[in-house]
Amino acid sequence: MEKKIRWGVLSTARIARKQLIPAIQRAGNAELVAIASRGSKVHEVAKELEINIAYESYEDLLANPTIDAIYIPLPNHLHKEWVIKAAKAGKHVLCEKPISLTSQEAIEIIEVCKEQNVKFMEAFMYQLHPQHNRVKELISSGVIGEIKLVTASHSFYMENRQNEFRMNPEMGGGSLFDVGCYCIHAIRYMTGAEPVRVHCMADLDKETNVDISAFGTLQLDNGIHATFNCSFDMAGRNEYEIVGSKGTIKVLYAFRPDQNGGLGKIMIQQDDMTSEENIPGDLYRIEVEHFSNAILTNTNPEVTGEFSIGNMRVMEACLESIKTGKIMQMVN
Repeated sequence: MEKKIRWGVLSTARIARKQLIPAIQRAGNAELVAIASRGSKVHEVAKELEINIAYESYEDLLANPTIDAIYIPLPNHLHKEWVIKAAKAGKHVLCEKPISLTSQEAIEIIEVCKEQNVKFMEAFMYQLHPQHNRVKELISSGVIGEIKLVTASHSFYMENRQNEFRMNPEMGGGSLFDVGCYCIHAIRYMTGAEPVRVHCMADLDKETNVDISAFGTLQLDNGIHATFNCSFDMAGRNEYEIVGSKGTIKVLYAFRPDQNGGLGKIMIQQDDMTSEENIPGDLYRIEVEHFSNAILTNTNPEVTGEFSIGNMRVMEACLESIKTGKIMQMVN
């Protein structure tokens, strides 16, 4: 019988209930053992999702010696604390994005995980969907010529903003931390380049002062220019476009292909010719199986800790640019 990684989940957050827990249960090399939350509600969730063990404290779950890996979907400001506690308990960690609130916190997280000899991956699940490798193949084939510009957009309209942690500045709120991080990640990942100049503006919430929309311009170290926008205040979009000297590639469900039945949609435009490719993938299951396989084979996850640190550095530059109105110079 093939060995399976035994998982525990810290929190009954919506993304855990709706996405990751069902994905663990679908995965071929993973098994869900336990869930924890602070309070008795965890027992209802465990019963509903057919999870055998429920804990009313995170510490009790981490103390379970049969658990190999932990999934952390806690609010952003709690990521550093609980990743480090999980690592020190000897557990491998899949943590929701963003990895932390600062690049220094990200560095500390990666250092502790290395010291404890546990795997860590930030849950940028979008990267693992096969549509992005196909886009890279298309770029390499020269179908759009030389890349000149990359644009990325990720937004949704947040209906109920009261008591929402993503509107709380002390909890790492704001559209940049929530959805803008995907745009920055995709720009860096798809180009293989790092920003050297960053300028970002934002619409700030009048009550909380968090960015409800952000608009960024990046100059990359290979000469490519990039722009992104993210928002809690716009219609839903999750896409990027790569503009070349001879054509464009647009990925319409770049970050959430699960909203299109798992189907990635790539549009290729050359002069008057347009073609479309649809690429399937069970996004969250791919993520769980990828990380579980990294543990089983003692290999590094494709979403590396170093790349996560780099993303936080760009995020910090964006936040500083919003605050000061200045163009930020980055040293790579």
